[in-house]
Amino acid sequence: MRLLGADEPIPLEFHHAVVAIGNFDGLHRGHQELLLIAREQAERLGKSWGIVTFEPHPRSFFKPDEPVFRLTPLPLKSRLAAVLGASFVLSLKFDKALSMLEPQDFIKQYVVEKIKAAHAVTGYDFHFGRGRKGNPSILKELGKQSGFDVTVVDQVADEGDSHSPFSSSSIRSALRRGHMAAAARELGYHWTVMGEVVRGDQRGRAIGFPTANIILEEGAEPIRGIFTVRVRDGAQKNSRARGGAGYFGNRPTFETNRTFLEVHLFDMDEDLYGRTLLVEFIDLIRPDQKFNSVEELVRQMKQDCILAKARLESLSRNNPCTAFPLGRAQQDGLI
Repeated sequence: MRLLGADEPIPLEFHHAVVAIGNFDGLHRGHQELLLIAREQAERLGKSWGIVTFEPHPRSFFKPDEPVFRLTPLPLKSRLAAVLGASFVLSLKFDKALSMLEPQDFIKQYVVEKIKAAHAVTGYDFHFGRGRKGNPSILKELGKQSGFDVTVVDQVADEGDSHSPFSSSSIRSALRRGHMAAAARELGYHWTVMGEVVRGDQRGRAIGFPTANIILEEGAEPIRGIFTVRVRDGAQKNSRARGGAGYFGNRPTFETNRTFLEVHLFDMDEDLYGRTLLVEFIDLIRPDQKFNSVEELVRQMKQDCILAKARLESLSRNNPCTAFPLGRAQQDGLI
């Protein structure tokens, strides 16, 4: 799978490809349905297929003072797309120049001239071009004029009792409230972050709980608290998943102001500094809280680890996410 920038030439093998166009933050089950249709169209035509997406998130451009809670920053989005079979991800820089392109100019410049697309697939609510004037109907008309077909995918909803549509916004809301199972149900996999381990202050090691420290992207805001997590080496495929307890917050007991993710692995005590880790959030054990003493904190952490180990044991017997492609890939260490 190739990750391509807007200024890079498109390799010949990707000319006349099928393209799925959108932000696709989270690559949730609705997005996955859209990408499945793109893959099916590519197989029908005997073409490759890929994703056209935008960086930064358009909302970050229009509201720079309001960081967006990104469910899947570009590196992770690309990994997930590769698992689903995409041959490439074309990341277009969303800046003033791109935002000012008229819809027909955007399609001409990137879909027609750059990729020479044979087919485009997008969602029912996709808007593009200056003032968001472009919409699926306009895309279909531009496709007729330029010689490529268009498939517009309707809203995709859960088949359960609620019939709720899959939505990046509702997933963010679930994560902010600590409803990790609800987020996983919409995503089709356990919400995951990817980041490099940085040097900490060794406070966890000093109290008997050594941790790997990861700085999350600005805007990441799951509920602050203790989580059951699974961790893999992001540089290896089929790497072993290691269970642990994760903490996201600013350590109120120690009165620090820095917010970051700490992961304590149950069966591993080695220096992970500099490694890229994939951390899966399985469930929330408890919200963050301030303790009266370090000793009280340590007692609670021991209980947290017992609960996390029990949850991981239960997950090994019944993981609902394995009903979905990315959930199965996650379980098998393919992401």
